[in-house]
Amino acid sequence: MNRFDYIRPNSVSEAVAAAAVPGSSYLAGGTNLLDLMKAGTARPERIVDITRLPGLDRIEWLPDGGARIGALVRNSDLAYDERFARTFPAIAEALLSGASAQLRNAATVGGNLMQRTRCAYFHDMASACNRRAPGSGCDARDGENRLHAVLGWSEKCIATHPSDFCVPLVTLDAVVEVQGLHGAREIPIDLLHVLPGATPERETGLSPGELIVGLRLPAEAAGFSRNARYLKLRERTSYAFAVVSAAAALEIEDGAIRRARIALGGVAAKPWRARTAEASLEGQRPSPQAFAIAADLALAEARPSGDNAFKIELARRIVVRALSLALEGTPEVMPALPASPFAITSGANHAA
Repeated sequence: MNRFDYIRPNSVSEAVAAAAVPGSSYLAGGTNLLDLMKAGTARPERIVDITRLPGLDRIEWLPDGGARIGALVRNSDLAYDERFARTFPAIAEALLSGASAQLRNAATVGGNLMQRTRCAYFHDMASACNRRAPGSGCDARDGENRLHAVLGWSEKCIATHPSDFCVPLVTLDAVVEVQGLHGAREIPIDLLHVLPGATPERETGLSPGELIVGLRLPAEAAGFSRNARYLKLRERTSYAFAVVSAAAALEIEDGAIRRARIALGGVAAKPWRARTAEASLEGQRPSPQAFAIAADLALAEARPSGDNAFKIELARRIVVRALSLALEGTPEVMPALPASPFAITSGANHAA
């Protein structure tokens, strides 16, 4: 780990000014940044500790029925907030699908939005990685790539985005609030993360020094509370990142689907919103056939980036399964995840 300056600002404006200096990184829960620093993948020259900034650790309910979550709210606090979990159940389910209880107690909302890929070649300093060292190449292209992207990838980078949390956020049209040297602005979460293209080193739409201060969920998102689920398929039954995942939300009216939302995780460098698939469901009566058509549309542009063609079929199946679970209705009590000592089944209900 390299030597670095450590700064603890007293306000958001002080933090932004400090982080605008090249070579700076924000520190919140540290569950991703510290690992990157220990491995040498990240070598910041200045750490800006935002953990004590006032006002960023609150869950606020807006007059219109929406919610605002401060960037320093802990993942566990958000997932176990009864009103939040009841109103946005797929988000709570996604948060509880990620990492361990200890990590959820430390990780923050803002940090989760900004976590970086878990591609092994990105983390291995001896490997070529355009995301870490632009122009060096992508060893994943001819390496171990069975878990890499099948949507939106480029010859420069085939990494995937690891977040569970971000997948249902994309389905619910969440908005990210940021503060920078030039003031405040808002970014639709679907535009926060960017596809690699020719510049995989550019991972988000944030400008240098900009700080995520909050996340807002619109009132319309609460309309999906009765029929929303998050489903994650992983190689190990606990503490593993998704091979593929899906968030599905339905609004049913008079036996037909009034609104549908679908997003996939583990398939691209950003959470993948399947808008064409959503449109195919709206106005239809829910059925296995309608869900299968939607799944085909969601993966219509998918292509292997290596030895991972199997992920395309898995993603199709997980979309169908997530939609089917959403149709059954949001459980009163969220089922225990596979491998949990509280699970009453082997985890088959979470399999695609």
